Amino acid sequence: MSNTPHAPVVLVTGAARRVGAEIARRLHAAGASVAIHYRASAADAVALAAELNAARPDAAGQSAAAFAADLLDIAALPRLVDAVVSRFGRLDALVNNASTFHATKVGAVDTAAWDDLIGSNLKAPLFLSQAAAAHLDRSGGCIVNITDVHAERPLKGYPVYCAAKAGLLGLTRALALELGPRVRVNAVAPGSIEWPEGTDDFPPAERTAIIGHTLLKCMGSPADIARAVKFLVFDAPYVTGQVINVDGGRTAHL
Repeated sequence: MSNTPHAPVVLVTGAARRVGAEIARRLHAAGASVAIHYRASAADAVALAAELNAARPDAAGQSAAAFAADLLDIAALPRLVDAVVSRFGRLDALVNNASTFHATKVGAVDTAAWDDLIGSNLKAPLFLSQAAAAHLDRSGGCIVNITDVHAERPLKGYPVYCAAKAGLLGLTRALALELGPRVRVNAVAPGSIEWPEGTDDFPPAERTAIIGHTLLKCMGSPADIARAVKFLVFDAPYVTGQVINVDGGRTAHL
């Protein structure tokens, strides 16, 4: 990110809860003003904005604000970017964190699952990046995509999700080529960080086996992902087109 006297403005998608919220907190603590995107978690997004504003209000009284949008509605994405720029006056970074994750058994994949998984994990990041590109070019900013270690090493039972994340990995490198030299584009690929909510797809024995396969023999935390994002946003001016695996060494010997 270019060195400027203002607080950089970062839009984080899916930032109301879990990993997204931790990314928002980490970037805010580093001095950024944060646009907290949410789709359905309005109460969590508003509460997070209030928490961050209490910690550090800006001249207008708000260094964080919540913005609602359905990322599957492509027409809404330019409006989301416009709303953020209208509120904060600029945009310096975009973190494409929002994602859906669920199993898709071959033989039973339907267009609803395809549209959901490809839409949230690949289509939305592309069109949101496109909507933000001119603002990021103006500020000398960056994009960080949250991919997955399974983008390169597929997870059995999740072919559509893995294909979507593989597409996002390829998109990361393609956008680095398309948007350089003014805009850097990188990705963070989480390993075992937080188990998916509302699913029994990973029973305790399987979770233990996955963690045992890491070189560090432990599960990661949302803070691990947030630290990597913060590095790419604030401390990596000569890094673009790269993917950082934050997985405890799991992919080193898959």
